Amino acid sequence: MGTLTATKDFYTAIQARRSIYAISNERVVSDERIQEVVNHAVQYTPSSFNSQTARVVVLLGEQHNKLWSITTDTLKAIVPANQFGPTQDKMNAFGAGYGTVLFFEDTAIIEGLQKQFAAYADNFPVWSNQSNGMLQYVIWTSLELEGFGASLQHYNPLIDDKVKAEWDIPASWKLLAQMPFGKVTAPAGDKQVQPLSERVRFVK
Repeated sequence: MGTLTATKDFYTAIQARRSIYAISNERVVSDERIQEVVNHAVQYTPSSFNSQTARVVVLLGEQHNKLWSITTDTLKAIVPANQFGPTQDKMNAFGAGYGTVLFFEDTAIIEGLQKQFAAYADNFPVWSNQSNGMLQYVIWTSLELEGFGASLQHYNPLIDDKVKAEWDIPASWKLLAQMPFGKVTAPAGDKQVQPLSERVRFVK
């Protein structure tokens, strides 16, 4: 895989990455470029024991729209109709984007590691989630570098069965998060930050 280049440096990208909810489906970069940055993130994000348990599905166009229709229908079945307005607004906002990244972990590999290294059995699911969290962050920041806005959502496990059926997802893949992304139509608001003196200790 070739080396990716970006117009922002690493620290600027970290600072610029925010939860962006106002997005549109206007093209920002090519679909091939989206695939390239996602592939790069999956290939180079670390995992415990080099287990490479993360799995990603990128939904674009009508497939992206279908996901948020599925999520909307699922939530309508459990949220009272007279209280559904704010939820519908969220669904509309996510669906207005260009695409969605689905993040999974392959539990079959995790279970195999638990059997192979029994002393660490309880830790492998934890390490798996940590590794997937790193991947989510890398892809999120990579999308920001390309000019997209994104946010991280968690409608699992409510939508798991329908997602697996719709996109023929292997039974061993566990859905962890959904990341709708698109062209930014309004920036994120101000963010309150706690004093670093309360959060960091530097010892020497």
